[in-house]
Amino acid sequence: MEQLTQFAPFILMFVVIYFFMIRPQQKKAKSEKEFESALKVGDKIITKSGLHGKVSELADTTVVIETMSGKLKMERSAISMEMSAALAKK
Repeated sequence: MEQLTQFAPFILMFVVIYFFMIRPQQKKAKSEKEFESALKVGDKIITKSGLHGKVSELADTTVVIETMSGKLKMERSAISMEMSAALAKK
């Protein structure tokens, strides 16, 4: 019993770290994956580097977007979920 009370602060720290740091990161990663898989042709998006465009073609891991200067092929993970959602609300 004494050993358990010695480790209680460490266990409590791990639980706090899990609920305040690890779990929110996992939820965010899951929602970004869902966003990437829900993309469809015609969606207006903004990339993480700030490029604005419209989805013109989709592949498993890549997407072709149409910008004012032409077409660009990039990874789906390069599309910003937050900025694209803000663009869709306008």
